[in-house]
Amino acid sequence: MPKPNPKTIPADAMERLIASREQFLAYIQRRVGSRVVAEDILQSAFVRGVQRGGEIRDSESVVAWFYRVLGNAVIDHHRHNAVESRGLEEWAKELEVQVEPSPDSKHEICGCVNKLLSELKPEYQSALKSVEMDEASLKEYAESSGITAENAAVRVHRARQALLKQVRNTCGACAEHMCVDCNCRHD
Repeated sequence: MPKPNPKTIPADAMERLIASREQFLAYIQRRVGSRVVAEDILQSAFVRGVQRGGEIRDSESVVAWFYRVLGNAVIDHHRHNAVESRGLEEWAKELEVQVEPSPDSKHEICGCVNKLLSELKPEYQSALKSVEMDEASLKEYAESSGITAENAAVRVHRARQALLKQVRNTCGACAEHMCVDCNCRHD
């Protein structure tokens, strides 16, 4: 007979967890306000629970143990949302102070930036081309990309940050002093 794996949840403990699924779901849903989000968190927690199954000492206490796993998962969810929210707030502040370049310099800037844009992840390229160059709204970009408006805002913010890093690495002082007479090292 094969020796049981100490990292897996015992079968009777797993049965208790599965039998308590609806209670777990209700517990999470009360804390996050959405059944869909609760389902996602529960699924991830089950995976995490299975991976950490070796921590279970007594299959009688598996439900209490799993509630601790769920509590941590809910906290992680709220932390993630807080980070995302701060990113959106920073992006909104950027938009408030954003200065539109003159039509003469816009062509020159876009030529310089286009070279650097090709070095970004494809989803970042798409986000910036759509929102910045084609002047699509975030809602339009989100719909065309099949993502939520919030995710689109985060993606555009991250794409801008990645492009800014590329510009600073390539253009050095030109990026800091916003000179239009570009002598950047593109190659």
